[in-house]
Amino acid sequence: MVIDRQKIIEAFRDYVSAYNAEDPKIKLKIDHTYRVASLCERIAAGEGADVELSWLCGMLHDIGRFEQVRRYGTFNDALSVNHAEFGADLLFCEGLIEKFADGLSEEELGIIETAIRYHSVYRLPEGIPESRLSYCKLLRDADKIDILYVNCMIPPKDIYDIPEEQFKTSEVSDEVKQCFLNGTTVLKSLRKHPADYLVGQVCLAFEIEYPESRRIAKEQGSVEKILSFEPENEATAEWFGYMRANIWNIIEAKYNTNK
Repeated sequence: MVIDRQKIIEAFRDYVSAYNAEDPKIKLKIDHTYRVASLCERIAAGEGADVELSWLCGMLHDIGRFEQVRRYGTFNDALSVNHAEFGADLLFCEGLIEKFADGLSEEELGIIETAIRYHSVYRLPEGIPESRLSYCKLLRDADKIDILYVNCMIPPKDIYDIPEEQFKTSEVSDEVKQCFLNGTTVLKSLRKHPADYLVGQVCLAFEIEYPESRRIAKEQGSVEKILSFEPENEATAEWFGYMRANIWNIIEAKYNTNK
């Protein structure tokens, strides 16, 4: 596949120029978009996928976020709209894709729509064609790698609006610990204590599927930075030590078992 990247970047800049780039939420998603596109490119190159198509999926994956903020003032899907479905609808039901997809085949368009529509679901639905499934997984990997990065750049007290002292003295729920031991992500409904949110951040790494993606995540070091948190609660400090010692072993065991 051959695309005109500069044209797509210019189209993206033109689209987001309608939103306030001085709004931290908008700037966050502009920067996130470029990083995810770059990660998609790197993962695709390492896994033998179409690099250009993967990069384009990354460039368009969060297109719904900008209008979500303008209409609802939040990135919280539960309080507004499912941003992934919203973005896919803007592109493929309302015609926004025409700004970016000159000359793409029906199959390529289908891959992009499917990858965007399902990039934020807890689990991918059954029945996605294999030709599209790999791009869904690739985009989800890239998105999670950058979310881990962003979680390192912003203090937890600012992300969750919880005082830092509450994180330091917090315990960790048994249900959340079990998610870690099982190698699964943590549902929001299971998070009862401030430290549960930090464990939930770390558990995103369990859903990074491709070997090249995990290599990049390790190289980035975001998981280790989140786990460098030093709780004052003795039991929580012991648990964080356990996670630091075992997370990559659990991840590799999970995917070696699934081969």
